[in-house]
Amino acid sequence: MSQVTVREARASDAEEVAALWNTVIDHTAITFTTERKTAAKLAQDIAHRGPLFLIAESDGHVRGFATAFQFRGGPGYSYTFEHSIQLAPEARGLGAGKALMATLEDNLRRHGAHSLFAGVSGENPSGVSFHKAIGFHEVAILPEVGFKFGRWMDLVLMQKIL
Repeated sequence: MSQVTVREARASDAEEVAALWNTVIDHTAITFTTERKTAAKLAQDIAHRGPLFLIAESDGHVRGFATAFQFRGGPGYSYTFEHSIQLAPEARGLGAGKALMATLEDNLRRHGAHSLFAGVSGENPSGVSFHKAIGFHEVAILPEVGFKFGRWMDLVLMQKIL
């Protein structure tokens, strides 16, 4: 795999993003959702989020993505965001995640964001370690709030002030 570059997502990326995300949904506890992503909905999200939906690409293929969205509804939360980040197995450990997050954080700052949250599955210790390494701090553990694969799972809530 050649060097990974980060760029703003395009609607044409939606199929590859869906394939990557659906593999995580179907086979891991990294996300608690069981609802598969569709390319059509992802294309809408990409168009709506603009610079808040990024792709890590190499050799002409999507190797990961990061996206951000308002943490909760309402104007009082308009400066607080939550993000999702996923990498293909072959892109892990190569700096793609850090590059995605650095670009996303820069874009969020330009967007006026003040605070960024990560909701990390308690069954994803590498996700917790990754976020700590890029400056996030654990602010809460929400016990047994996720249910998947027939069991209850904790959510580790992490925050970074931008």
